[in-house]
Amino acid sequence: MDMNSADASKFHQLYGVHSPRMAYRRDDFIDYVLMLALCGGLVTVVYGLPSVMSIVGLALCVCLVGTFLLRHGWKLRTPVIVKRPQDVIYMLIYKLRNMTIPYFLAAALLLLENVLIHMTPEWPHHTELMRKIAIGLFYTHFIALTVYRTGSLISHLRLKEHVRGFLLQTHWKVALQRQPSVVLEIVHAYFTGLLAHVILIAPWYIVITHVQYSVVFLPIALLANFVIHASFMKVLNRWFYRDHWLGHNSELEFVYLHGPHHDAIPSGLIGVSGNGFLEGFARYTLGGPGIFYNPLLLFVFYSIDVKSDIDGHQFIPGVYPRIPKEFQDINQHSTHHYGNLTPYGVGMNLDQPQLSEELRRKYRFLPREMQHAIKLDEQLDGFKWDTPRYRRFVELYTKYVTDGDAARDK
Repeated sequence: MDMNSADASKFHQLYGVHSPRMAYRRDDFIDYVLMLALCGGLVTVVYGLPSVMSIVGLALCVCLVGTFLLRHGWKLRTPVIVKRPQDVIYMLIYKLRNMTIPYFLAAALLLLENVLIHMTPEWPHHTELMRKIAIGLFYTHFIALTVYRTGSLISHLRLKEHVRGFLLQTHWKVALQRQPSVVLEIVHAYFTGLLAHVILIAPWYIVITHVQYSVVFLPIALLANFVIHASFMKVLNRWFYRDHWLGHNSELEFVYLHGPHHDAIPSGLIGVSGNGFLEGFARYTLGGPGIFYNPLLLFVFYSIDVKSDIDGHQFIPGVYPRIPKEFQDINQHSTHHYGNLTPYGVGMNLDQPQLSEELRRKYRFLPREMQHAIKLDEQLDGFKWDTPRYRRFVELYTKYVTDGDAARDK
């Protein structure tokens, strides 16, 4: 698909009320509690009780009600989902219309594998072995990334004054004046990322516990999945732009899906796959084709995805994971997390003459559509790369990377 062809009327189509949102308000409290109740019900149904994943998920839901009250307070109003229930139908229509061809190809391939398994029971498929491996990889993924996230939590707490100092130089100054405890903000961000992760991988758990995989078909499945994933990467930015735009311009989608992702400080602690709680379940169920991949390949892709998202949201410099300034030179997702609605897409731009050849080589594995993802935002929203806001962030980032090194060495 031509990168330069993008119809704003399709990418910005909205059936309901246009209500741009970037942050929760205290009168969102009832909606927020209802959203967390849905999260609790989801993890209970998917993982069952008394599984560890359900207990962790339910405990986090309770904790997040508390952090909302401490950070925002509360005010009663008619919930959005009651005031405009038709928006739920609209939301489902948006998701279905934004689905991609690779999603259906991956689903068809997995269905075909299961049909062939049932047609050839005498073959050595070893489906039970494959299921054990799949479940083992599922928990390995979650535990390993939780350890990584917890390491970041410890670093943020250890350098809390450094974190606070940086945030006070940004639009987060207002939030810290209203609620001055940076420790609460750090812990809230950790809870946010952890619950988002628990729910994000729920579709993966559903699939691996209900379908079969064959050792016999493993080589073919891995190759086919890899080809499908490569094709999805070419349309990922366009799919993400549309879904992300809705998350900020439909009030229901913001409050119930995307809002939690922006309710926490812009730190890797929140990173999963650029989404809120229920949004992750929706995206992995009706968005990316990953849940239909063979679990061996899916383990690799999802682990890279979540780890990269943690790193990619570490917009507080000098804290673990320490992300070099060069990443901020090629990606403007930071601009979005520091108060700007745009860019809605991935935000990457390797089409800059001053970038080194070494830096370009690091990302040459990405398709052209991802390397120059910012072009979609430039076309649809008139996004400008070089702005005072962006230059200010890069200057702050550079300064606090050095300050963070000094604070860590004390």
